Amino acid sequence: MNENLLHFIWKLKLFSLNNLETTNGEKIHIISNGIHNLNTGPDFLNAKIEIANQVWAGNVEIHINSSDWYRHKHEIDENYDAVILHVVWEHDVEIFRKNNAKISTLELKQYISKEFLNNYSQLFSKNKKWINCENDIQLANTFILDNWLERLYFERLEQKSTLINQILVSNNNNWEATLFCMLAKSFGLKVNGEAFLNFANSLDFSIVRKVASNKVQLEALFFGQAGLLSSTYESLYFEKLKSEYDYLKVKFNLKPISNGQVQFFRLRPNNFPTIRLSQLAFLYSKYQNLFSKIIEINTLELFYKLFEISTLPFWETHYTFEKESKKSTKKLTKSFIDLILINTIIPLKFVHLKSLGKTDFSVLLTVLEQIKPEKNIIISKFNNLKIKSPNAFKTQALLQLKNEYCSKQLCLQCAIGKTILNKS
Repeated sequence: MNENLLHFIWKLKLFSLNNLETTNGEKIHIISNGIHNLNTGPDFLNAKIEIANQVWAGNVEIHINSSDWYRHKHEIDENYDAVILHVVWEHDVEIFRKNNAKISTLELKQYISKEFLNNYSQLFSKNKKWINCENDIQLANTFILDNWLERLYFERLEQKSTLINQILVSNNNNWEATLFCMLAKSFGLKVNGEAFLNFANSLDFSIVRKVASNKVQLEALFFGQAGLLSSTYESLYFEKLKSEYDYLKVKFNLKPISNGQVQFFRLRPNNFPTIRLSQLAFLYSKYQNLFSKIIEINTLELFYKLFEISTLPFWETHYTFEKESKKSTKKLTKSFIDLILINTIIPLKFVHLKSLGKTDFSVLLTVLEQIKPEKNIIISKFNNLKIKSPNAFKTQALLQLKNEYCSKQLCLQCAIGKTILNKS
Protein backbone atom coordinates (compact mmCIF):
# COMPACT_ATOMS: atom_id res chain seq x y z
CA MET A 1 0.00 0.00 0.00
CA ASN A 2 1.16 3.57 -0.69
CA GLU A 3 -0.25 7.05 -0.11
CA ASN A 4 -0.70 7.81 -3.83
CA LEU A 5 -3.10 4.89 -4.08
CA LEU A 6 -4.97 6.02 -0.98
CA HIS A 7 -5.27 9.54 -2.45
CA PHE A 8 -6.63 7.99 -5.64
CA ILE A 9 -9.12 5.83 -3.73
CA TRP A 10 -10.33 8.74 -1.59
CA LYS A 11 -10.55 11.18 -4.52
CA LEU A 12 -12.69 8.83 -6.64
CA LYS A 13 -14.49 7.24 -3.67
CA LEU A 14 -13.38 3.76 -4.70
CA PHE A 15 -14.51 2.16 -1.47
CA SER A 16 -17.78 1.07 0.04
CA LEU A 17 -19.71 4.14 1.21
CA ASN A 18 -22.25 2.11 3.13
CA ASN A 19 -22.05 1.97 6.91
CA LEU A 20 -18.83 3.99 7.17
CA GLU A 21 -17.64 4.42 10.74
CA THR A 22 -14.72 5.99 12.52
CA THR A 23 -12.40 3.78 14.52
CA ASN A 24 -14.50 4.78 17.55
CA GLY A 25 -17.75 3.59 15.96
CA GLU A 26 -19.13 7.01 14.92
CA LYS A 27 -21.22 7.04 11.71
CA ILE A 28 -19.62 8.86 8.74
CA HIS A 29 -21.38 10.38 5.74
CA ILE A 30 -19.17 12.02 3.09
CA ILE A 31 -20.92 15.08 1.68
CA SER A 32 -17.82 16.31 -0.16
CA ASN A 33 -14.42 14.62 -0.05
CA GLY A 34 -12.60 17.90 -0.76
CA ILE A 35 -10.18 19.23 -3.35
CA HIS A 36 -6.94 17.34 -3.90
CA ASN A 37 -4.10 19.53 -2.64
CA LEU A 38 -0.87 19.05 -4.63
CA ASN A 39 1.03 21.61 -2.55
CA THR A 40 2.14 21.54 1.08
CA GLY A 41 -0.47 21.05 3.75
CA PRO A 42 -3.35 18.60 4.20
CA ASP A 43 -4.04 16.25 1.29
CA PHE A 44 -7.66 17.31 0.62
CA LEU A 45 -9.01 20.79 1.30
CA ASN A 46 -12.50 22.13 1.94
CA ALA A 47 -14.15 18.80 2.60
CA LYS A 48 -17.58 18.49 4.18
CA ILE A 49 -18.21 15.39 6.26
CA GLU A 50 -20.96 14.39 8.67
CA ILE A 51 -19.59 12.55 11.69
CA ALA A 52 -21.96 11.32 14.39
CA ASN A 53 -24.78 13.52 13.01
CA GLN A 54 -22.54 16.61 13.16
CA VAL A 55 -21.51 18.26 9.84
CA TRP A 56 -17.88 19.36 9.77
CA ALA A 57 -16.18 21.56 7.19
CA GLY A 58 -12.41 21.40 6.91
CA ASN A 59 -9.55 19.31 5.59
CA VAL A 60 -8.69 15.63 5.26
CA GLU A 61 -5.25 14.13 5.81
CA ILE A 62 -4.30 10.69 4.47
CA HIS A 63 -1.62 8.31 5.73
CA ILE A 64 -0.70 4.65 5.56
CA ASN A 65 -0.64 4.37 9.35
CA SER A 66 -2.19 6.68 11.94
CA SER A 67 1.23 7.05 13.56
CA ASP A 68 2.52 8.77 10.41
CA TRP A 69 0.76 11.87 11.75
CA TYR A 70 3.38 12.11 14.47
CA ARG A 71 6.21 10.88 12.24
CA HIS A 72 5.51 13.84 9.93
CA LYS A 73 5.20 16.19 12.96
CA HIS A 74 1.71 17.39 11.98
CA GLU A 75 0.86 17.83 15.67
CA ILE A 76 3.06 20.95 15.78
CA ASP A 77 2.09 22.30 12.35
CA GLU A 78 -0.77 24.82 12.40
CA ASN A 79 -1.59 23.96 8.76
CA TYR A 80 -3.16 20.78 10.11
CA ASP A 81 -5.31 22.38 12.80
CA ALA A 82 -8.36 22.31 10.50
CA VAL A 83 -8.19 18.58 9.74
CA ILE A 84 -11.63 17.10 10.40
CA LEU A 85 -10.89 13.49 9.39
CA HIS A 86 -7.74 11.39 9.36
CA VAL A 87 -8.03 8.70 6.65
CA VAL A 88 -5.58 5.80 7.03
CA TRP A 89 -4.98 2.33 5.73
CA GLU A 90 -4.30 0.99 9.21
CA HIS A 91 -5.14 2.57 12.54
CA ASP A 92 -2.29 1.91 14.97
CA VAL A 93 -2.49 4.85 17.39
CA GLU A 94 -4.95 7.56 18.43
CA ILE A 95 -4.29 11.06 17.07
CA PHE A 96 -4.88 14.26 19.08
CA ARG A 97 -4.95 17.96 18.30
CA LYS A 98 -2.86 20.47 20.25
CA ASN A 99 -5.83 21.02 22.59
CA ASN A 100 -5.89 17.25 23.30
CA ALA A 101 -9.12 16.76 21.31
CA LYS A 102 -9.14 13.43 19.47
CA ILE A 103 -9.17 13.55 15.64
CA SER A 104 -11.72 11.22 14.07
CA THR A 105 -10.07 8.46 12.04
CA LEU A 106 -11.38 6.35 9.17
CA GLU A 107 -9.55 3.05 8.60
CA LEU A 108 -10.02 2.34 4.89
CA LYS A 109 -8.73 -1.21 4.52
CA GLN A 110 -11.98 -2.79 5.67
CA TYR A 111 -13.98 -0.85 3.04
CA ILE A 112 -11.91 -1.64 -0.06
CA SER A 113 -12.65 -4.77 -2.06
CA LYS A 114 -10.03 -7.50 -2.41
CA GLU A 115 -10.73 -7.50 -6.14
CA PHE A 116 -9.65 -3.86 -6.44
CA LEU A 117 -6.45 -4.54 -4.49
CA ASN A 118 -5.72 -7.60 -6.65
CA ASN A 119 -6.16 -5.52 -9.81
CA TYR A 120 -3.78 -2.93 -8.40
CA SER A 121 -1.23 -5.59 -7.49
CA GLN A 122 -1.34 -7.05 -10.99
CA LEU A 123 -1.11 -3.64 -12.66
CA PHE A 124 1.95 -2.63 -10.67
CA SER A 125 3.57 -6.05 -10.47
CA LYS A 126 7.36 -6.13 -10.55
CA ASN A 127 7.39 -8.41 -13.58
CA LYS A 128 9.30 -6.68 -16.38
CA LYS A 129 6.79 -5.15 -18.77
CA TRP A 130 6.94 -2.51 -21.50
CA ILE A 131 3.89 -0.80 -19.96
CA ASN A 132 2.09 -1.84 -16.78
CA CYS A 133 -1.22 -2.59 -18.50
CA GLU A 134 0.12 -4.50 -21.50
CA ASN A 135 -1.88 -7.61 -20.53
CA ASP A 136 -5.16 -5.69 -20.25
CA ILE A 137 -5.04 -2.59 -22.46
CA GLN A 138 -6.67 -4.35 -25.43
CA LEU A 139 -9.68 -5.06 -23.20
CA ALA A 140 -10.26 -1.36 -22.49
CA ASN A 141 -13.67 -0.02 -23.45
CA THR A 142 -13.46 1.52 -26.95
CA PHE A 143 -15.47 4.59 -25.95
CA ILE A 144 -13.28 5.26 -22.92
CA LEU A 145 -10.08 4.65 -24.91
CA ASP A 146 -11.08 6.93 -27.79
CA ASN A 147 -12.11 9.76 -25.48
CA TRP A 148 -8.92 9.41 -23.44
CA LEU A 149 -6.74 9.48 -26.56
CA GLU A 150 -8.45 12.64 -27.79
CA ARG A 151 -7.79 14.28 -24.44
CA LEU A 152 -4.17 13.11 -24.60
CA TYR A 153 -3.71 14.64 -28.05
CA PHE A 154 -4.92 18.03 -26.86
CA GLU A 155 -2.67 17.68 -23.82
CA ARG A 156 0.20 17.14 -26.27
CA LEU A 157 -0.89 20.20 -28.27
CA GLU A 158 -0.85 22.30 -25.11
CA GLN A 159 2.70 21.15 -24.38
CA LYS A 160 3.82 22.10 -27.89
CA SER A 161 2.06 25.44 -27.47
CA THR A 162 4.47 26.43 -24.69
CA LEU A 163 7.42 26.97 -27.04
CA ILE A 164 5.23 28.67 -29.65
CA ASN A 165 3.91 31.14 -27.08
CA GLN A 166 7.43 31.87 -25.85
CA ILE A 167 8.64 32.60 -29.38
CA LEU A 168 5.52 34.65 -30.09
CA VAL A 169 6.22 36.86 -27.08
CA SER A 170 9.88 37.30 -28.09
CA ASN A 171 8.68 38.31 -31.58
CA ASN A 172 6.21 40.88 -30.23
CA ASN A 173 3.26 38.76 -31.42
CA ASN A 174 4.53 38.64 -35.00
CA TRP A 175 2.93 35.44 -36.32
CA GLU A 176 4.97 35.38 -39.54
CA ALA A 177 8.23 35.62 -37.61
CA THR A 178 7.07 32.94 -35.16
CA LEU A 179 6.15 30.62 -38.03
CA PHE A 180 9.63 31.13 -39.49
CA CYS A 181 11.28 30.09 -36.21
CA MET A 182 9.07 27.03 -35.80
CA LEU A 183 9.54 25.96 -39.44
CA ALA A 184 13.29 26.32 -39.09
CA LYS A 185 13.20 24.03 -36.06
CA SER A 186 11.12 21.49 -37.97
CA PHE A 187 13.43 21.55 -40.98
CA GLY A 188 16.34 20.82 -38.65
CA LEU A 189 14.68 17.64 -37.36
CA LYS A 190 15.95 16.17 -34.07
CA VAL A 191 19.66 16.49 -34.84
CA ASN A 192 19.65 20.13 -35.95
CA GLY A 193 16.32 21.37 -34.58
CA GLU A 194 17.83 23.51 -31.82
CA ALA A 195 20.64 24.79 -34.05
CA PHE A 196 18.16 25.78 -36.77
CA LEU A 197 15.98 27.50 -34.17
CA ASN A 198 19.05 29.41 -32.94
CA PHE A 199 19.82 30.42 -36.52
CA ALA A 200 16.23 31.66 -37.02
CA ASN A 201 16.38 33.62 -33.77
CA SER A 202 19.72 35.16 -34.75
CA LEU A 203 18.23 37.51 -37.32
CA ASP A 204 15.23 39.80 -37.54
CA PHE A 205 12.53 38.35 -39.76
CA SER A 206 12.25 41.67 -41.59
CA ILE A 207 15.67 40.88 -43.13
CA VAL A 208 14.30 37.63 -44.56
CA ARG A 209 11.51 39.59 -46.22
CA LYS A 210 13.92 42.17 -47.62
CA VAL A 211 16.08 39.63 -49.44
CA ALA A 212 13.41 37.00 -50.22
CA SER A 213 13.06 38.08 -53.87
CA ASN A 214 16.67 36.97 -54.53
CA LYS A 215 16.87 33.20 -53.99
CA VAL A 216 20.66 33.02 -53.96
CA GLN A 217 20.93 35.92 -51.55
CA LEU A 218 18.32 34.38 -49.24
CA GLU A 219 20.18 31.07 -49.29
CA ALA A 220 23.42 32.91 -48.52
CA LEU A 221 21.69 34.60 -45.57
CA PHE A 222 20.49 31.27 -44.17
CA PHE A 223 23.77 29.42 -44.72
CA GLY A 224 25.82 32.27 -43.30
CA GLN A 225 23.71 32.75 -40.18
CA ALA A 226 23.79 28.98 -39.59
CA GLY A 227 27.60 29.05 -39.60
CA LEU A 228 27.96 26.99 -42.80
CA LEU A 229 30.03 29.58 -44.66
CA SER A 230 32.82 29.93 -42.11
CA SER A 231 35.02 27.22 -43.66
CA THR A 232 36.81 27.25 -47.02
CA TYR A 233 35.90 25.08 -50.02
CA GLU A 234 37.06 24.97 -53.61
CA SER A 235 33.60 25.65 -54.95
CA LEU A 236 32.44 28.56 -57.10
CA TYR A 237 28.96 28.33 -55.62
CA PHE A 238 30.37 28.42 -52.09
CA GLU A 239 32.39 31.52 -52.98
CA LYS A 240 29.26 33.15 -54.44
CA LEU A 241 27.23 32.47 -51.29
CA LYS A 242 30.08 33.66 -49.07
CA SER A 243 30.41 36.88 -51.06
CA GLU A 244 26.67 37.53 -50.83
CA TYR A 245 26.66 36.80 -47.12
CA ASP A 246 29.66 39.04 -46.41
CA TYR A 247 27.72 41.88 -48.03
CA LEU A 248 24.54 41.12 -46.06
CA LYS A 249 26.47 40.69 -42.84
CA VAL A 250 27.82 44.24 -43.06
CA LYS A 251 24.58 45.75 -44.38
CA PHE A 252 22.39 44.33 -41.61
CA ASN A 253 25.04 44.06 -38.88
CA LEU A 254 24.56 40.31 -38.60
CA LYS A 255 26.18 37.88 -36.22
CA PRO A 256 25.98 34.16 -37.14
CA ILE A 257 25.50 31.39 -34.61
CA SER A 258 28.69 29.72 -33.47
CA ASN A 259 30.37 27.34 -35.88
CA GLY A 260 29.78 23.68 -35.09
CA GLN A 261 26.18 23.90 -33.87
CA VAL A 262 24.85 22.52 -37.16
CA GLN A 263 25.70 18.83 -37.58
CA PHE A 264 25.94 16.41 -40.52
CA PHE A 265 26.69 13.38 -38.36
CA ARG A 266 24.07 10.61 -38.14
CA LEU A 267 22.00 12.10 -40.95
CA ARG A 268 20.94 10.69 -44.28
CA PRO A 269 22.08 12.89 -47.19
CA ASN A 270 18.55 14.15 -47.92
CA ASN A 271 18.43 15.48 -44.34
CA PHE A 272 21.81 17.23 -44.49
CA PRO A 273 21.49 20.80 -43.19
CA THR A 274 22.64 22.12 -46.57
CA ILE A 275 19.63 20.54 -48.28
CA ARG A 276 17.11 21.49 -45.60
CA LEU A 277 18.30 25.11 -45.42
CA SER A 278 18.16 25.41 -49.20
CA GLN A 279 14.59 24.08 -49.16
CA LEU A 280 13.65 26.51 -46.39
CA ALA A 281 15.13 29.39 -48.39
CA PHE A 282 13.24 28.21 -51.49
CA LEU A 283 10.00 28.20 -49.46
CA TYR A 284 10.48 31.78 -48.26
CA SER A 285 11.47 33.02 -51.67
CA LYS A 286 8.24 31.52 -53.02
CA TYR A 287 5.84 32.97 -50.42
CA GLN A 288 5.94 36.45 -48.94
CA ASN A 289 3.06 35.92 -46.50
CA LEU A 290 3.33 32.26 -45.62
CA PHE A 291 1.49 32.46 -42.30
CA SER A 292 -1.56 34.01 -43.95
CA LYS A 293 -1.66 31.21 -46.51
CA ILE A 294 -1.34 28.56 -43.82
CA ILE A 295 -4.23 30.04 -41.84
CA GLU A 296 -6.43 29.91 -44.93
CA ILE A 297 -5.67 26.26 -45.73
CA ASN A 298 -7.65 23.52 -44.00
CA THR A 299 -7.15 20.44 -46.18
CA LEU A 300 -4.24 18.04 -46.41
CA GLU A 301 -4.01 18.19 -50.21
CA LEU A 302 -3.69 21.98 -50.19
CA PHE A 303 -0.94 21.74 -47.59
CA TYR A 304 0.91 19.26 -49.80
CA LYS A 305 0.56 21.69 -52.69
CA LEU A 306 1.77 24.61 -50.56
CA PHE A 307 4.95 22.75 -49.67
CA GLU A 308 5.79 21.70 -53.24
CA ILE A 309 9.31 23.09 -53.06
CA SER A 310 12.82 21.88 -53.80
CA THR A 311 16.29 23.49 -53.76
CA LEU A 312 18.34 25.79 -55.94
CA PRO A 313 19.97 24.01 -58.94
CA PHE A 314 23.40 23.57 -57.31
CA TRP A 315 21.97 21.16 -54.75
CA GLU A 316 20.47 18.94 -57.43
CA THR A 317 23.99 17.59 -57.95
CA HIS A 318 25.38 18.13 -54.44
CA TYR A 319 24.73 17.32 -50.81
CA THR A 320 27.75 19.31 -49.59
CA PHE A 321 30.04 21.90 -51.14
CA GLU A 322 32.84 19.36 -51.52
CA LYS A 323 31.57 16.51 -53.68
CA GLU A 324 29.33 16.25 -56.72
CA SER A 325 26.59 13.59 -56.67
CA LYS A 326 24.13 12.02 -59.05
CA LYS A 327 21.54 14.57 -60.21
CA SER A 328 18.21 14.47 -58.37
CA THR A 329 15.48 17.00 -57.67
CA LYS A 330 15.31 17.29 -53.90
CA LYS A 331 11.67 18.08 -53.26
CA LEU A 332 10.02 17.82 -49.87
CA THR A 333 8.52 14.37 -49.52
CA LYS A 334 4.99 13.90 -48.24
CA SER A 335 6.35 12.17 -45.15
CA PHE A 336 8.52 15.20 -44.38
CA ILE A 337 5.56 17.55 -44.93
CA ASP A 338 3.56 15.36 -42.57
CA LEU A 339 6.19 15.96 -39.87
CA ILE A 340 5.98 19.72 -40.47
CA LEU A 341 2.20 19.61 -40.19
CA ILE A 342 2.25 17.50 -37.01
CA ASN A 343 5.00 19.40 -35.19
CA THR A 344 4.58 22.96 -36.43
CA ILE A 345 1.58 23.87 -38.57
CA ILE A 346 -1.24 22.26 -36.58
CA PRO A 347 0.16 23.39 -33.18
CA LEU A 348 0.61 26.92 -34.54
CA LYS A 349 -2.93 27.03 -35.93
CA PHE A 350 -4.14 25.70 -32.57
CA VAL A 351 -2.41 28.55 -30.70
CA HIS A 352 -3.75 31.07 -33.23
CA LEU A 353 -7.33 29.84 -32.87
CA LYS A 354 -7.02 30.03 -29.08
CA SER A 355 -5.70 33.59 -29.35
CA LEU A 356 -8.91 34.48 -31.19
CA GLY A 357 -10.98 32.93 -28.42
CA LYS A 358 -12.11 30.01 -30.55
CA THR A 359 -12.66 26.55 -29.08
CA ASP A 360 -13.68 24.51 -32.13
CA PHE A 361 -10.59 22.64 -33.33
CA SER A 362 -12.40 20.07 -35.48
CA VAL A 363 -10.74 21.34 -38.66
CA LEU A 364 -7.30 20.60 -37.20
CA LEU A 365 -8.36 17.10 -36.19
CA THR A 366 -9.74 16.46 -39.66
CA VAL A 367 -6.36 17.25 -41.23
CA LEU A 368 -4.49 15.20 -38.63
CA GLU A 369 -6.78 12.21 -39.18
CA GLN A 370 -5.90 12.28 -42.89
CA ILE A 371 -2.15 12.07 -42.21
CA LYS A 372 -0.62 8.61 -42.29
CA PRO A 373 0.39 7.13 -38.92
CA GLU A 374 3.93 7.77 -37.74
CA LYS A 375 6.36 4.89 -37.67
CA ASN A 376 8.53 4.42 -34.61
CA ILE A 377 9.25 1.83 -31.94
CA ILE A 378 6.56 3.11 -29.56
CA ILE A 379 3.81 2.86 -32.17
CA SER A 380 5.07 -0.59 -33.20
CA LYS A 381 4.86 -1.75 -29.59
CA PHE A 382 1.27 -0.52 -29.29
CA ASN A 383 0.41 -2.26 -32.56
CA ASN A 384 1.76 -5.48 -31.06
CA LEU A 385 -0.64 -4.95 -28.16
CA LYS A 386 -3.50 -4.69 -30.70
CA ILE A 387 -3.84 -0.92 -30.27
CA LYS A 388 -3.86 0.04 -33.93
CA SER A 389 -3.07 3.49 -35.32
CA PRO A 390 -4.93 4.39 -38.53
CA ASN A 391 -3.63 7.98 -38.61
CA ALA A 392 -1.34 10.59 -37.05
CA PHE A 393 -3.98 11.70 -34.56
CA LYS A 394 -3.87 8.27 -32.95
CA THR A 395 -0.06 8.00 -33.05
CA GLN A 396 0.39 11.43 -31.46
CA ALA A 397 -2.02 10.50 -28.68
CA LEU A 398 -0.26 7.18 -28.08
CA LEU A 399 3.13 8.90 -27.90
CA GLN A 400 1.70 11.18 -25.22
CA LEU A 401 0.28 8.19 -23.38
CA LYS A 402 3.60 6.33 -23.36
CA ASN A 403 5.88 9.27 -22.60
CA GLU A 404 3.78 11.15 -20.06
CA TYR A 405 1.87 8.35 -18.32
CA CYS A 406 3.21 4.83 -18.92
CA SER A 407 6.90 5.72 -18.60
CA LYS A 408 6.18 7.81 -15.50
CA GLN A 409 4.05 5.08 -13.88
CA LEU A 410 1.05 7.44 -13.69
CA CYS A 411 -1.50 4.67 -14.13
CA LEU A 412 -3.70 6.17 -11.41
CA GLN A 413 -4.09 9.31 -13.53
CA CYS A 414 -4.78 7.37 -16.73
CA ALA A 415 -8.31 6.48 -17.89
CA ILE A 416 -7.07 3.05 -18.99
CA GLY A 417 -5.45 2.38 -15.63
CA LYS A 418 -8.60 3.44 -13.80
CA THR A 419 -10.69 1.08 -15.95
CA ILE A 420 -8.37 -1.83 -15.22
CA LEU A 421 -8.39 -1.15 -11.49
CA ASN A 422 -12.18 -1.22 -11.43
CA LYS A 423 -12.68 -4.27 -13.63
CA SER A 424 -14.75 -7.10 -12.20
